[in-house]
Amino acid sequence: MLDVILMSGRTINQGRSLEGGKLGDEAIIATGSVFMDQEDMKAMKILTGTLVKVKTEFGEIVVRARTSPEQPHKGIIFIPMGIYANAVIDPETNSTGMPTFKGIKATVERVVGEKVLTPAEIIANYKAE
Repeated sequence: MLDVILMSGRTINQGRSLEGGKLGDEAIIATGSVFMDQEDMKAMKILTGTLVKVKTEFGEIVVRARTSPEQPHKGIIFIPMGIYANAVIDPETNSTGMPTFKGIKATVERVVGEKVLTPAEIIANYKAE
């Protein structure tokens, strides 16, 4: 398990995927990944495409690890804005209408026997408080 800081934000691919709808295959590819520093991936003994679980105090989600094109940023991970990032960020907006997408303490661990859920499966598993 690796302790990290989670960041999220918009990407070109994430924005482009919205044209096909937030629940489509293109959106899963564009937002269902975590981008990691190559040194962190080496330390975890994982490769691009490995399934990992990202956990924060707000939730957890299984996504595919990807080597970040932006290097180096050891100890910092990035999940593009979307349903996967929303599962692990603080839902509180502090009256701004927008949650905090940056600087969230998280852990990343390799998983076996799990899968990247589709957006529809994530929504079906959501439990309103």
